[in-house]
Amino acid sequence: MKNHTFLLLNLFLLMTTLLVSQEQFTVQIEPLTIANAPNVHSYSVGKTTDGKWIILGGRIDGLHQRQPFSSFLENDNNKNVFVVDPQNNQTWSASLSVLSAPIFEQLQATNQEFYQRENTLYIIGGYGFSATQNDHVTYDKLTAINVDGLANAVINNQAISSFFRQISNPNLAVTGGQLGFLNNTFYLCGGQYFKGKYNPQGPNNATGFTQVYTEEIRTFQIIDDGTNLSITNYNAQKDSNNLHRRDYNMAPQIFPDGSQGFTMFSGVFQHSVNLPWLNTVDVYENGYTVNNTFNQYLSQYHSAKIPVFDSENNSMHTLFFGGMSQYKLDANNNLIKDDNVPFVNTISKVSRFADGSMLESILDIKMPTLLGSGAEFIPISNASLYMNHEILNLNNLPTEKTLIGYIFGGIESTQENIFFINNGTQSSASNLAFKVFITKSTLSLQETKLTDKNVYQLNLYPNPSKDSITLEVFIPNIEKSTVEIFDLLGRTIQKIDIEKSIGNKKIPIDISKFASGEYVLIFKNSSKIIEKKFIKN
Repeated sequence: MKNHTFLLLNLFLLMTTLLVSQEQFTVQIEPLTIANAPNVHSYSVGKTTDGKWIILGGRIDGLHQRQPFSSFLENDNNKNVFVVDPQNNQTWSASLSVLSAPIFEQLQATNQEFYQRENTLYIIGGYGFSATQNDHVTYDKLTAINVDGLANAVINNQAISSFFRQISNPNLAVTGGQLGFLNNTFYLCGGQYFKGKYNPQGPNNATGFTQVYTEEIRTFQIIDDGTNLSITNYNAQKDSNNLHRRDYNMAPQIFPDGSQGFTMFSGVFQHSVNLPWLNTVDVYENGYTVNNTFNQYLSQYHSAKIPVFDSENNSMHTLFFGGMSQYKLDANNNLIKDDNVPFVNTISKVSRFADGSMLESILDIKMPTLLGSGAEFIPISNASLYMNHEILNLNNLPTEKTLIGYIFGGIESTQENIFFINNGTQSSASNLAFKVFITKSTLSLQETKLTDKNVYQLNLYPNPSKDSITLEVFIPNIEKSTVEIFDLLGRTIQKIDIEKSIGNKKIPIDISKFASGEYVLIFKNSSKIIEKKFIKN
């Protein structure tokens, strides 16, 4: 196990505080040292009746390397099942090698999709090396696990094979997607099928691979009587433009109309460029909606997340802890873009209000290191605090500081950008855990909202001017952008169409023939409108 004592000493019982506008609550995270906890990321997790964790799958190395011969090695698969007791600081483990080959191979895969229904943890798909196929594959398996039975067997050093059951189904060959459960139906959203060795140069090379994004929301029921296991009522909604995403965060949501569903936040990669999506997709019981009027800048990859619902204000908030992000804020709260999509330590929040509007904020607290990608938030077992065991019910919280769950594992990186220099030493799988607390509070707000000011960074200079002015603006999307100039009588004096491309723009505007006086410049990007006044001398 890797020694993180140096980090914990620097944390000196890290106490971080978050305040959310209407709801008036604070969030704190405190480091928790768990004896013999595994170094693991991108894993699946279940929870026993008495609050212990079952950890399966994932990887024990850091960020995968670029070279096909050293990427996603079998030796770095997590081949054990771990039982972790965060309350009594204990860990037990057992080798999965005693299981049949199909179960053993799938359960050491990375980026599986998983969901626990009552005492059964369902694990779907995942990617990794298959010894029986002598290749890297995406598994077409559904494995059902008796969580309490397995935990007791591991703790008591008993046989574990009877607690696993498995079936095959080609529609379940997915990795990097997300699995949700609503009204007795499972939702397998996004992800991909990947076969062969990873290679950043693409599939058309000597070490080629097959990569097919599902581009679907797949729904089905799992029929399970404790012995027999099957899939029924399978259906797929395909959208090649909007559901072409993987390795993202999906969180259960309560929408303003009171209905329940999920939001697929961001994810990778866009069709024409290896950059994350910025829009989101809301998934309902009877369909989905793409939200192109909101961009998520601060968390594109899978990380620990917490959905929080405030019924009094009909507001839904989703918190994201660390991970990887294409954007961050500088010291002046300007949005900075890094197309390498580095590791970050930011903690952010996406809010959806009663009118349906959405707002992203970055908190003034951070993770203690570049940590969070491939981590999971594990809620405590408390039916009064959680709706459907997943969404924190803010209004049911007591007024005192309350433990709501834990963040565990993930990739810990020594630098923001390591992909192009990665030889396996720049990052590692983490065994760090954090207690997560919420306290209702009346303290003032401590967060920075991503508004027109820090997203678009619009600047107009010199002002006043005699001959020309320059408009500087950051365009965050490929939506149509225009500039219109009006006089004080509301007459259009000039209109400029801006090239459809993402990035910083510097647009010179000739005003030498304008009459002296005051003018209004209107910048429009999609539904965003920003107004600036200037004076012509």
